[in-house]
Amino acid sequence: MKALIVDDEKFCRDNLKILLSDYCPEVEEIKLASNATEARISMEANKPDILFLDVMMPSENGFDLLTSLEKKPKSIVFTTAHNEYALQAIKAEAIDYLEKPINIDDLQNAVDKASKRTANTSTTDEIVKQVLKEIHKKSDDERIAIPMREGFELIPLKDIVHMEASESYTMIYLSNGKRIVSSKNIKVYEEKLDSSLFFRTHKSHIINVKHHLVRFSRIDGNSAVMTNGTHVPISRRKLQSFLEEIVGSETP
Repeated sequence: MKALIVDDEKFCRDNLKILLSDYCPEVEEIKLASNATEARISMEANKPDILFLDVMMPSENGFDLLTSLEKKPKSIVFTTAHNEYALQAIKAEAIDYLEKPINIDDLQNAVDKASKRTANTSTTDEIVKQVLKEIHKKSDDERIAIPMREGFELIPLKDIVHMEASESYTMIYLSNGKRIVSSKNIKVYEEKLDSSLFFRTHKSHIINVKHHLVRFSRIDGNSAVMTNGTHVPISRRKLQSFLEEIVGSETP
């Protein structure tokens, strides 16, 4: 197969090229591009089978580049240090999503999927299911650093049930019943947390929709019922987007 690596950081381009050369013999030709303009020129000239695409790049990001293409490569693999773009990558029909620093086994799996797609032995549905499975597995293992006055504590994302704003602080409720007071305000967490896992239901509340949302209740106002029994309020402004996010429609 022929591959094109698109990344604005030279170290990342060179490192991925070395990994492909050393561990992925299926990839026989590797071209490099540092931005979207160079990528379009290279794709027109070389017709790569697999595109390794960074998300965050100046001028045009990876998604902008894909949107501009009339004909896309058979296989697209996003490479990024930011995991919040995983679902967007799936919508862009990527076969995989590799987080930097790139793991060799993950890279080999991505190349194997690209090889099968080139040979028309894998269906799109099978690839999407596999990507979702891998993303969910990664998110289950991921941790977040919670800043506190005396330092910080590393907490697995799956252990966070919900968060509640308290003036300039944030109260974090964990699945084991423990509560942690963070020195950061809730806006910081809204920007930092993966929106496919967490949802801000109210100006004072963020919930873990993937691991701890039990049901939606209209009793005594709209609320999200969590695994610890807490009824977290959902503001009127957030209600429609919450229902669309969880059940795909305005009315559950």
